[in-house]
Amino acid sequence: MELGLKDKVAFVMAGSKGLGKGVATKLAYEGAQVVITSRNIENLRQAQEEIKNVTGREVLIIPMDATKKDDIQKAVDETIKKFGTIHILFANSGGPPPGTFFDVKPEDYLSAINLNLMSTIYAVYAVIPYMMKQNWGRIIASTSMTVKQPLDSLILSNVSRIGVVSFIKSVSNAVAPYGITANCVAPAYTMTERIKHLVEAQVKKEGVSEEVAQKSMIKDIPMGRMGTVEEFASTVAFLASENASFITGILLPIDGGYVKGI
Repeated sequence: MELGLKDKVAFVMAGSKGLGKGVATKLAYEGAQVVITSRNIENLRQAQEEIKNVTGREVLIIPMDATKKDDIQKAVDETIKKFGTIHILFANSGGPPPGTFFDVKPEDYLSAINLNLMSTIYAVYAVIPYMMKQNWGRIIASTSMTVKQPLDSLILSNVSRIGVVSFIKSVSNAVAPYGITANCVAPAYTMTERIKHLVEAQVKKEGVSEEVAQKSMIKDIPMGRMGTVEEFASTVAFLASENASFITGILLPIDGGYVKGI
């Protein structure tokens, strides 16, 4: 399927590892001009080299703290200076620490909201003027299946990410007349560094083996396995494409059937 992404400019947040790097790699493979951001310059350089090796394309790397409005604006400004516009925003950030209600403090929620919700809000406001000017844009925000089916052990993620869904839905209504779509994707367990950290936390908390911890994660997934980064990235690339021009305001689970609600 031709996605129509050649030379589209894609701004990929938290693009040096995990799902973000997977999305950046897929978009670059499809011919997009890709920008990736992260706080760690060494991780960015490594991702830049890996993406070039896989796709043959250069990516622009910009160090950025997604919790800081000024950092996001500077990164967007640098992208505009280099490419002239932004067509695609993949709003993404690391997950907050795991923990139940009894494991976290009230101020921990504020940190999680800054990480997941405010970073998305800052980024959308920064890129929207360029998308409106060109009457074309794709906003895809990465959340989690916890927005559909909260997990007791991920209460910070439950709370901070649901705000992203509400925000993106509101944005989709406002910008639809300008040819801009805005959607959320909600992955279930996908084998990334984040999952490895969750497994380690479960091993430490419950005293079980890594194998037992991983099996407990996939036991409720009808497909009987975790998702792959490639499956997630391909879904995001479709939502970013010309083919998805009439899809907006949705929350799309990428979960192998994990979420049980209709």
